[in-house]
Amino acid sequence: MAKDMHGSTVEFEHVTRSFGTVKALNSFSLTLNPGELVTLLGPSGCGKTTALRILAGIDRDYSGKVEIDGKSMKNVNASQRNIGMVFQAYSLFPNMTASENVQYGLRVRGVDSAKREKRADELLEMVGLSTQANRRPNQLSGGQQQRVALARALAIEPRVLLLDEPLSALDAQVRTTLRDEIRRLQTRLGITTLFVTHDQEEAMAISDRVGVMNHGNLEQIDIPGNLYNKPKSTFVAGFVGLTNRIPALVESKGEVMVLNQILEISEHSESVKKGEEVRALVRPENISVEKSSSSLASTVITKSFLGPMTRVGIDVGMDELIYAEMSSKEAKKLDTGDSVKLHIAAEAVMVESV
Repeated sequence: MAKDMHGSTVEFEHVTRSFGTVKALNSFSLTLNPGELVTLLGPSGCGKTTALRILAGIDRDYSGKVEIDGKSMKNVNASQRNIGMVFQAYSLFPNMTASENVQYGLRVRGVDSAKREKRADELLEMVGLSTQANRRPNQLSGGQQQRVALARALAIEPRVLLLDEPLSALDAQVRTTLRDEIRRLQTRLGITTLFVTHDQEEAMAISDRVGVMNHGNLEQIDIPGNLYNKPKSTFVAGFVGLTNRIPALVESKGEVMVLNQILEISEHSESVKKGEEVRALVRPENISVEKSSSSLASTVITKSFLGPMTRVGIDVGMDELIYAEMSSKEAKKLDTGDSVKLHIAAEAVMVESV
């Protein structure tokens, strides 16, 4: 097996797919560079799986262009695209051993048995299952079955690898281990990969870039750090990570009063007017907390230990708690019921209309 599969360039250009009056994809454009792992992230029904199915050739009822290495896929059948796919459901053949499952695509392509067996042995060793080669799916754990499915997808040396929520059926510890394994293999093989998930942590942990989708639109495509720290829409800010939505008042065209502080309004905020009641979007780690004896102080209601960090829920007289995150060492100084005052440690905040 080649050590490097030399990833392809994948391009979506103004791809639109409608189901009745609903646009699953709305002029969707995206380029995946050779060897890049791009994740499409978003809520159910946002269009991410539709994009993957169109690239795979499963769904061909669309307008716009889809190309791999500059060649249009419009009239290319799914079986001729040389694309590997791993689904949420493992889809292994129950009557075949792990090795036979991995060999299946090669057998269909007419590869002789000696080469098939050698390739399967290499791949099963690569995914840590060399000792399970002769076991059938019902003799393997969920994580092991998904590793076999991944090895089967890689056996044909595909130009592109598609991963459709492949880890969502696994428990948390196995999911974390396997996602890192997928990233290790993808990087080693240099294969262009499109990953689809609704799990933010998963997307942020393994991707070169993440595209956040909403109602068929690609809201933002960026490296994980920029998505979190520099969101370009209130949807992205609210969807990626935990965000407080705090009542605020627009003081001027570029300033907002929130928690008795005047802060700049982020350039990516919705258009608002002076005097308008809005909500400010503030990350928990941008809120500092200290004890206060003021009668107007807020109250600590909850403390959630998260290892090195602790999330503190604070009642400021709103319908919902405001959450702050701090080091667990600092959080030891606070108890539930304590009176505290809050400070937003940010120069600018994003705001949205109520």
